[in-house]
Amino acid sequence: MAKPILVSGIQPSGRLHIGNYLGALKNFVDLQNSGDYDCYFFIADLHSLTEQYDPHEKQKQILNLMADFLAAGLDPKKSTIYLQSLIPAHSELAWIFNTITPMGELERMTQFKDKAERQAANVNVGLFDYPVLMAADILLYSPKFVPVGDDQMQHLELTRTIARKFNARFGNIFFEPKGLLTKTPRVMSLKNPEKKMSKSAPESCLFIDDSPDEIRAKIARATTDSGSEITYDRESKPGLSNLLELYGAFTHMDPQTVAKEFGDKNYAEFKSALSVLVSSYFREFRDTKKKLLAKPATLKKTLESGSKKAAKIAETKIADVKKKIGLAL
Repeated sequence: MAKPILVSGIQPSGRLHIGNYLGALKNFVDLQNSGDYDCYFFIADLHSLTEQYDPHEKQKQILNLMADFLAAGLDPKKSTIYLQSLIPAHSELAWIFNTITPMGELERMTQFKDKAERQAANVNVGLFDYPVLMAADILLYSPKFVPVGDDQMQHLELTRTIARKFNARFGNIFFEPKGLLTKTPRVMSLKNPEKKMSKSAPESCLFIDDSPDEIRAKIARATTDSGSEITYDRESKPGLSNLLELYGAFTHMDPQTVAKEFGDKNYAEFKSALSVLVSSYFREFRDTKKKLLAKPATLKKTLESGSKKAAKIAETKIADVKKKIGLAL
């Protein structure tokens, strides 16, 4: 019996931080290793064009993310790993979906409003149309499940809506995937624990390939609160609570239990323990990633191989779509 297909991707728009790891990449590896799914994981380089970027750095970002995928534990023998832009069917299907997607559906997307506010000088059509390309990314592979966090559920629901609209007009061809809701830890900024960690503020962000010295320095400078008692209280001690949550995310402990374990320690001692924990956790990852990046040709070859495999499925689907809408000769 065939395993259910699962699809998800990550943008190559800079180094991954621990929020990206805990919220997405670690989950990808766990899903792959469960053996329960036929996994398709892609690098969403077309999506990354909606942000400001340096064209000379884009290929580096793509290979860096591919190295992250492999170093974290994604295995090309267990999962299909591919590059979005190497498969023209993604863009082609997105355009076809554009013709059946009402403007009103896109105008209500909260992520567009949030991103437009953050990058007010670059509110482009791609940013607005992002969910339609995402629908194409998903529906091309007929997945049963799409791992998502809460912030992506609205986009996934639009994907399901587009599938229904297409099927109703042209005949059944698309399966409506279900969200595989992942429990995503809210990883907050080290400097401002009221805001989510963001790569746009690198000094308050722990990147998964940071060196032990960088990890130690950033955590040492992380915002804590007045007083010296180690207790978990999001209201009165947001800075310390953020660090307790972080410790708990890597040890599978709730933050209250972490606080009890360090109840007789001071802030500096707890920060030191957290630095050691994070640094040790990613030690093998850092070593493996360094070796992978030393062989860019191998990374490219692996990515191209996975893309060829994915393209066969995507090309079959887009051919079926063209027949349904009357474009096939």
